[in-house]
Amino acid sequence: MELVKKKIHMDRIANQAGTQMVLEEDVNISDNRPDASNLIASKGEVIVDEVRINDDRVSLRGKLQVQMLYMTEEEGMCASMDAELPFEEKINMEGIHSGDSVLTSWTVEDLSVGLINSRKMSVQAMISFEMEQEERMEQEAAVDIYHDEPVEYRKQQYPLLQMTVNKKDIFRIKEEMELPGNLPNAFNPIWHSITLNNVEFKALDGKIGIQGEMKAFFIYEGEGDNDRAIWYENTVPFSGMIECQGCRENMITDIRYTTSQCSVEIKQDFDGEERVFCVENVLDLEIRLYEEENLEVLSDIYGVAKEIEAITTDVSLKSLLHRNSGKCRVAGQAKIENTEMHMYQLVHSEGEIQIAEQSIVDNGISITGTLNITTVYLCTNGQNTLYATRSSLPFQYLIDVPGIDEFCMYHIHWNSEQLSVTMLDSDELDIKAVLNFDVLVFTTKKTSLITDINVTELDMNKVSELPGMVIYIAGAGDTLWDIGKKYYVPIAQLKEINELTTEDIKAGDKILVVKGIS
Repeated sequence: MELVKKKIHMDRIANQAGTQMVLEEDVNISDNRPDASNLIASKGEVIVDEVRINDDRVSLRGKLQVQMLYMTEEEGMCASMDAELPFEEKINMEGIHSGDSVLTSWTVEDLSVGLINSRKMSVQAMISFEMEQEERMEQEAAVDIYHDEPVEYRKQQYPLLQMTVNKKDIFRIKEEMELPGNLPNAFNPIWHSITLNNVEFKALDGKIGIQGEMKAFFIYEGEGDNDRAIWYENTVPFSGMIECQGCRENMITDIRYTTSQCSVEIKQDFDGEERVFCVENVLDLEIRLYEEENLEVLSDIYGVAKEIEAITTDVSLKSLLHRNSGKCRVAGQAKIENTEMHMYQLVHSEGEIQIAEQSIVDNGISITGTLNITTVYLCTNGQNTLYATRSSLPFQYLIDVPGIDEFCMYHIHWNSEQLSVTMLDSDELDIKAVLNFDVLVFTTKKTSLITDINVTELDMNKVSELPGMVIYIAGAGDTLWDIGKKYYVPIAQLKEINELTTEDIKAGDKILVVKGIS
């Protein structure tokens, strides 16, 4: 008598931790850059160079890269500068050890850049880090039994979500954008902003398909007589594949991405003129692929001619409760920050979602946050001056998830689309946007899985005490299985003697039991 076993691959979040750090530094404008008269815009991006795991501690090392766009003292011109604020942080995570897997995410909660004087700027930022310790486990479960002797067993199905792929990879996006004919050649790049929208991942056989949109905004110094700040904006689709061993079509994807490197280069067109912006964007991917399965396992077993003891292990089986996506519409009006820099023409707008709180509520997940919008515009001072203003629209959204409870886990991916910013007057903006939320919700069910059996000879003293024939009156909750297991009688024999076509019985039914072993 031998069990047929199957390995189950399970994952869980064993530990979580978070921290916030404040970075503050005064940075000098480099000697090869012109003096600053006004700060236009700034943006920051976190680059994590190293995640080092020791006992009960995670060490992070990286930098905050800050780009600053400012007006120079020359009429109609602007310039940019970069600064790097390095950081090292140690986060306590009790129970973690070297070699464990940690998923790290971060958010720039607040970035403030100020102009101290024409050659110096102040940078302040607060960064939040979240750490999740992942634990992968393998568990064997009995799914069938080979037997020569009479044995009774039953099976049960469980919906199971197994992690089949867990790895890191990179994806390179390379796109070229040629300036339209009404714009001058590009002499010198000044500023760029590259954002990705509607990024989708699809599991295919042996690979993962990626597609989305790249929105690019450039400010550059024109050539010749057009030596002033010129801007150009374009949105292009992108797509591609990455190899992924073990990936199969229709697997459930849970993929996070961050930009680790973005470079912009001006190249010549076919006529030898500097009119092509070449953008290369490198994405770091955290890839998790899941496969749904109805796992059929042995749930109970008993012997007819032998005593069989089932050895069980308590486990928590993970399954997919819900996969949902939703759209939240936000709208509002906003005044410009600097009332002395009135608007004449809108140049560019981009939005970033900042989540303040997310929590499980009845039949859903509540999300509260703000959509932060940066709008670049041309001022009315007649000097072709660019300026930027930041606006925030609060939102609250409920993602419907029937059956969710406090013990469920979930992953949410979000992005903004259809951002529309229009001028109401020289001091006020009208803002509309659609926010996308994709959520995966996992639930776990605790159960006992049979992992082994002990087979011994029957205790004949115990068997002899059983009656040779008995009328058993079923009680509440009794089943034919319970009766057969108690008297070492096969289920088929009970059905045949009692002329039953199914195993269904109810309280009060009289079941004739004839002992099969003397």
